[in-house]
Amino acid sequence: MYFVYLDEFGHIGPYIERSSRKHNESPVFGLAGIILPEEAVRPFASYFLKQKGLNFKAEIDSTGKMAAKWEKKGTSFIRPKPMRQYTEARRLLHRVMKKVGDSGGHLFYYGREKKRGLHEDLNSIGLYTTCFAHTLRQLDRFCHARNSSFVVIVDQHSARKELLECAAKTMFGHKPCIHLASPPFEVESYLNQNIQAADWIATLVGRLAAYEVCPEEYQDYAYLREIFSDRLNDLKKNSLLDKRPRREVKSPASGPFASLAVLRDSMK
Repeated sequence: MYFVYLDEFGHIGPYIERSSRKHNESPVFGLAGIILPEEAVRPFASYFLKQKGLNFKAEIDSTGKMAAKWEKKGTSFIRPKPMRQYTEARRLLHRVMKKVGDSGGHLFYYGREKKRGLHEDLNSIGLYTTCFAHTLRQLDRFCHARNSSFVVIVDQHSARKELLECAAKTMFGHKPCIHLASPPFEVESYLNQNIQAADWIATLVGRLAAYEVCPEEYQDYAYLREIFSDRLNDLKKNSLLDKRPRREVKSPASGPFASLAVLRDSMK
């Protein structure tokens, strides 16, 4: 059995452009995280906790909390400027990603490029449930190829009812996800080390995906592509970024997700 830890990346609301006064969060939205075999769940959590405690000791000590109840959000340090300044932060993220692979696990993402501008038909919950359903189907294909089942763990969400209904339809509706063992579990992120690791991966994927679809607006994210895209591409499975049609198609190897131009090349 595989355990899949997922968090959101990008932003669920409208997007105009990065320089806009409003609706400037992200041109993409999706879910990303880590896939771990059952036997690796606890060892990976222990490893992540140890790495977090070593690398952010001063911050943890300043709060008076134990490391197991302290959370470091990916958005607070997976940015070009901190990554340029702090070599150890770059190494930490590389170590976490490498540990996923060494544990027999993989990285995963599914996301979509949003329409630009203010659209009356934009349905945030609809976008979330659509991405969630596609995520479950991609993971079901991953497990089908390995004759295994999987469970999904997510952070607590305000649209809990809608997500559970979406999962139920995907599990038991038309073309059901037969390898999904149960509806998703919600956890408190500050108490779950693996969901925190998923948050870091989701943050990184969100930065790289924003650069992929809007490179002219997110030139500062090119630095993150340079240092992380190779390892991400090596470890990802059944991952997909759905981009909107363009009149001009760029070279398949030009973006941070070099293989995304083929879209489904990692579905093996």
